[in-house]
Amino acid sequence: MANGLTIDGAAISAINAELSHAGEDTLRRELLAKLESRRITPDTELPQMEFLFRMFCKPCFPRGELVAVTGKAKSGKTFISSILMSLCFRSEVLSIRRISQDSLRVFWFDTEQSEESTQDILKHRIMPMISGGSLPGLMTYDQDQFHVFNVRADFWQERLPMLEAALYEYKPDLVILDGIRDLVNDINDGVMAQNVIERLMHLASDVRCCIVCVLHQNKSAEDKNLRGWIGTELKNKAFEVYECVKDENRIFTLSQTDTRKYDIVDKLQYIVDANGIPMPYSIENYFGQKPVSQVNQNEYRPPINYIYVERYEDSHPVMRLEKLFGDALSGVDCMEQYALRSRIMEIAQITTNGLFYRCLNDALMAGIIVLTIDGANRRFYRLNKQSIDTTSPSGE
Repeated sequence: MANGLTIDGAAISAINAELSHAGEDTLRRELLAKLESRRITPDTELPQMEFLFRMFCKPCFPRGELVAVTGKAKSGKTFISSILMSLCFRSEVLSIRRISQDSLRVFWFDTEQSEESTQDILKHRIMPMISGGSLPGLMTYDQDQFHVFNVRADFWQERLPMLEAALYEYKPDLVILDGIRDLVNDINDGVMAQNVIERLMHLASDVRCCIVCVLHQNKSAEDKNLRGWIGTELKNKAFEVYECVKDENRIFTLSQTDTRKYDIVDKLQYIVDANGIPMPYSIENYFGQKPVSQVNQNEYRPPINYIYVERYEDSHPVMRLEKLFGDALSGVDCMEQYALRSRIMEIAQITTNGLFYRCLNDALMAGIIVLTIDGANRRFYRLNKQSIDTTSPSGE
């Protein structure tokens, strides 16, 4: 009893609880409240992941994420960037297809090349690709949809703040950051690298765009790691990593090396025509209009993979179609015709379109595969699983 008032035990407990928190740092409570707002449960309502493109029928380049494009110097990184930018206006380039029916907004932030080089690529590569290979494509250029900036002349400290301000202003769908190395003073500064990657991740999430970060691999021919600490941080945090390679015959290859969701096992191969425009790689394209019979057989036409050959009739192969298409379509629901052709020709070492289309028609007639044509007149093929057994060992 105090001054004639009685305080019961429950009230005393409440007072003591308050007194126990009297000296507690309020920051802790704020941090806990913020952490609770980040709680994930099976019932948490989250927006569905949205991808910009499909490559070989697999979704890729998601919104709200970082994607890394890497390779040695002059290996085709800028070619791939150009292909991605043109895809924002064309529905399909090579084996990559835009998912959205509507065109996308593009932001190209070039830190490496001269202003003249950036403009040259825009005028003589990207715009012709958008228009299907002709320079009148320049007439389709829309500055509200396509934002191109060259910041090589600016100090490194200014570039990331400019990029952040611009993305909040223009709200693009696809961002090409060529290259991320020029946002830091020292590529081996771990603290700076972490800070830049975290700011880019926050930016991609906030603007709901896909930020494609271009970065060289280490200079050693055997070392394919992304350059510096910034490369380590980028590979750890990127949703996907793609590698660009150019061989001694100037055949370019794009392959996915890392992903958090959809594995793309097929490799995209292309060559560059006389006008500097990427085009699908095939033996016919590589040698122009020269008949295949004039190609050096031993050097450029390896023997057909024997595991897919049943027998030869008059020196012509009779293919094991069930195994061939079973292996090519293994692990996927369906495949577009161009992707299927690339896959078949790769695994069977077929070098002529004629043999591929003969196999395709024979497989259709035999009921091994099923053809579906969508509203855009694209041809998709899937296995007829009722008539094929794909369990036979690959080496038999």
